[in-house]
Amino acid sequence: MRVLLVSTYELGHQPVHLASPAAALRRCGHQVDTVDLSVQPWDPDALARAEAVAFSVPMHTAMRLALAAAAAVRRDRPEVPICLYGLYATASSDPTGDGVVDRVLAGEYEPALVSWVDELAGEVGPTGEVAVVARGRSTFAVPDRAELAPLGRYAHLAVDGEERLVGCVEASHGCASRCRHCPVPTVYDGHFRAVAAEIVLADIAQLVGAGARHITFADPDFLNGVQHSLRIVRGLHQRFPEVTFDCTTKVELILRHRGIWAELAASGCLFVVSALECVDDDILARLDKGHTAADAAEAVELLRVHGIELRPSFLPFTPWTTVEGLVALVDFVAAHDLVANVDPVHYTIRLLLPEGSLLLDSPDLAPYLGPYDPARLSYTWTAAHPEVDVLQRELATLVEAGVAAGEPPGALYLAVGAAVRRAAGRPAVDDALVLAGAGEHRPRLTEPWFC
Repeated sequence: MRVLLVSTYELGHQPVHLASPAAALRRCGHQVDTVDLSVQPWDPDALARAEAVAFSVPMHTAMRLALAAAAAVRRDRPEVPICLYGLYATASSDPTGDGVVDRVLAGEYEPALVSWVDELAGEVGPTGEVAVVARGRSTFAVPDRAELAPLGRYAHLAVDGEERLVGCVEASHGCASRCRHCPVPTVYDGHFRAVAAEIVLADIAQLVGAGARHITFADPDFLNGVQHSLRIVRGLHQRFPEVTFDCTTKVELILRHRGIWAELAASGCLFVVSALECVDDDILARLDKGHTAADAAEAVELLRVHGIELRPSFLPFTPWTTVEGLVALVDFVAAHDLVANVDPVHYTIRLLLPEGSLLLDSPDLAPYLGPYDPARLSYTWTAAHPEVDVLQRELATLVEAGVAAGEPPGALYLAVGAAVRRAAGRPAVDDALVLAGAGEHRPRLTEPWFC
């Protein structure tokens, strides 16, 4: 059977979630076409010959874009079966209810995706299932990247005055943590699944063969299985000693595994992405983040001792946010010399509450919770302090315009800081002091990302 796999957005990387299911389907004898709508136009010929279309939805933005694209496919090819697969596949209130989508597959989706295609091909009987959430262990083939858009179309590593090609792999799926605002525990329920080291290293080898000089480990948390991750890092460094990498992990695990960072730095780790979210300890506790603001500061310094930069992601706007809390956040960024480490979009991000969010049963949320918005795939909410909602809209407009104009992070930080301090009735920060620490020389990816 001929299947068209479609990605709409995967954090600016060549999509793992096209390459992995393509390998699984081809291994079972199916024909596969792929298109990544973030860098490629629709291929009318591929759509015309497709006997089934499956959309990858590993994050919220991808899900919203995929639902719109799936509706267009349904209009053009009303007879073709359509599937959503990935972490956010079950985040919509009812993606099959309006007739646009026939099957949704979340979690360890590859076996279920193959079964769906086998069912359509008449190779197995119908299961009667519409929505599948799979948490069991899977075996994986090496992702098949042969027909994907080249790495040059995606985010590069900016370092040492040059831009290098980047490959993206996953060493594990799911997460052992249960942060209450995160979509991962709604699917994986505090579990994670390791991808065999030999599969990950073989995938890295083909990416290096395609020109990658830096690898991003896109696991929700690279240190969930720290010994597994160390085996992969050691294998990477032994085979490709000039290749650098970055990974994502929690503040809690940065500190718990403080003894590994010298080795990771020596093996090529340039930076670590970590979801600091905010510096309000009460809000961090509500989100069940497992760290405090003081822990976050310690993590920054611990990594920096080893020559590794922490690149924070933030969730500054929640129902409980105060303007003073936002002042504390922008001051934290300057005090810890993180101005150049923060993608400015992260000063604007607002809490998402998809169906199934662990926060929805929180009595602290109830006074601020509004109705579900199916277009945004999130419940609406209003801030306890109305001026916070006004400030969020102001910052979103400011950052969007600044990024479009090519303003550097330092200048945008100053604009954001000035707006926040103005809202709090505080004087602006010292421009010279902030800009002195906003070094553009620090390693970063060239495409800002958000979920």
